[in-house]
Amino acid sequence: MSSASPWQEWHGTGLVVGCGGIGQALLQELGRIAPGLQLVGASRQDWRLPGDPLWREVEFLPLDLTDDFSLTGLAASLENRPPLRLVINTAGLLHGPLLQPEKRLSQVNRQALELSFAVNAFAPLLLAQAIESLFSPADPFHFASLSARVGSIGDNQLGGWYSYRAAKAAQNQMLRTLALEWARRKPKRVCEPAPPRNHGHGPLRPLPGRCAARSVVQPRARCQAAARRTGGAWAPTDWAVLGLGWAANPLVTLKSSSVCLQDC
Repeated sequence: MSSASPWQEWHGTGLVVGCGGIGQALLQELGRIAPGLQLVGASRQDWRLPGDPLWREVEFLPLDLTDDFSLTGLAASLENRPPLRLVINTAGLLHGPLLQPEKRLSQVNRQALELSFAVNAFAPLLLAQAIESLFSPADPFHFASLSARVGSIGDNQLGGWYSYRAAKAAQNQMLRTLALEWARRKPKRVCEPAPPRNHGHGPLRPLPGRCAARSVVQPRARCQAAARRTGGAWAPTDWAVLGLGWAANPLVTLKSSSVCLQDC
């Protein structure tokens, strides 16, 4: 990145939620490009190895996104820190002991639907609610949550993945609605879904953590201009370039993103 990067001017607290491969890579990248941010990683378990110098400047906070008391505890732990400037949620759930991607209607069950929505749809909005009071009204604030292209209704040509597709589509709608609210109430706040680009032709090919991380935090030279165009809060996506719809309409009506989702 160039020496003129706006990231170098940021001071305050940067929070990454969900510290798996992408979350850890984001913390490393932010530590490199935004040295003025005090970085905090929040997840169910502490991923750091004792004495590992890689994480010397990153603090861990425990967090279960499906537990309201845990979200309240996260906010309380952040109250006495410098104001939040950046929150990136990378947590998501595609499969697990109680959840597998459904290939046909007969495989859909209520428990799996509720679990997918709890993590992939409800959690980003409840996270935003929990930390909303921790922003500084005088400084810009960015809230991003990793979504997924498979959440696009207009782009769904294969079917399947009922719970995951629907939950990601719901997250997109919730963040769009939140962006509009913040545009009216707090114009210096920016809200966006930030889907890392999938380089394969199908939904099963994941991005390596560092590649996905850089696709989210690539140069934001257009941040200020985009905020002015959209009233300060917007929910953009690179899907607008591809003409992919969040809803039944095939075209995206959102303004283009300042997050450059570039090939790695």
